Amino acid sequence: MNSEQREQAEREQASRVLPPAAYSDPAPGRTEARRRHLLSEIDQQTRARSARRPRRRMVLVLGAAMAAGATVVVLSLGSGTTGAPYNAPPASAASVQVLERAALAARATSQTKVLDGQYAYVKTVGHTSVLSETKSGQMELLRQDEGMEQWTSVDGSEPTLQRKAGKDNLLPDAPGNLNSPTYNFLAALPTDPHALLKHIRDDAERNHGAGSDSTTGPDQEAFVTIGDLLRNGVTPPATAAALYRAAALIPGVDVAPEAVDAAGRRGVAVARVHDGERTEWIFDTSTARLLGERTVLVKDSAWGKAGDVVTSVALVSSGIVAEAGQTP
Repeated sequence: MNSEQREQAEREQASRVLPPAAYSDPAPGRTEARRRHLLSEIDQQTRARSARRPRRRMVLVLGAAMAAGATVVVLSLGSGTTGAPYNAPPASAASVQVLERAALAARATSQTKVLDGQYAYVKTVGHTSVLSETKSGQMELLRQDEGMEQWTSVDGSEPTLQRKAGKDNLLPDAPGNLNSPTYNFLAALPTDPHALLKHIRDDAERNHGAGSDSTTGPDQEAFVTIGDLLRNGVTPPATAAALYRAAALIPGVDVAPEAVDAAGRRGVAVARVHDGERTEWIFDTSTARLLGERTVLVKDSAWGKAGDVVTSVALVSSGIVAEAGQTP
């Protein structure tokens, strides 16, 4: 199968898993034109980075903690163990089509009037995996509940309230950046996909590029960061559309035709494989709305067997509310 036949097969695959949308679909040739443009941008970025090829790094165990005589390692969404392959292929035609559908759906969403002093609310359900080494030296894989409700001040003027298992906590980090975004921060991000990806990737390069102690790599970190921003739950429509289109610029992005979120909802996933793990963003096949995110093993490891879902988070509810503690 040559490249043109492969791309046609990918487009047909995307069409099967995503039926015609209720909103306007791209004009004929628009998706293909966008894909050609994205491939050109990726090619230019690859040539520009060729002189500073990142090196492989030592394995880093994430989130190690000592508690009651046990070593506990928590696997977060999108985490990996060593740097991703440098020469990843461009985003597949199927993933570009799914992401463009998601961008169009996001852009068609009604703009909510948001005022300073209000809060962005999001409710999620899900789990992460915890690998525990007991005093006897035995390794035990546990599932940790990640269900929560969260209220983030839209202008960052108040601390974020997080509710887990009925207990309220104020988060210590000041919101208003890529790691802890507010609604106003998201609204101020560039809405041009190329400028937006540059902003995100520059941060990823500083913290996860060559010379850093990170084991993730800037491409995977950019993909994870975009997923985190989208899972924020309340994102301005223009910003959400730009985030989806920026993701289509990242090498290695592909489609998983079948996926199930933490709430049991089935959909199609846009995915990226990194070091034996596949990070998936799951979309509703009818509306192209983001349902959630999960991490699936693609090879056997200490975290489980290939095919095991080691982390999964589903968006259940979101909206803008007047006060922390309120729900839409």
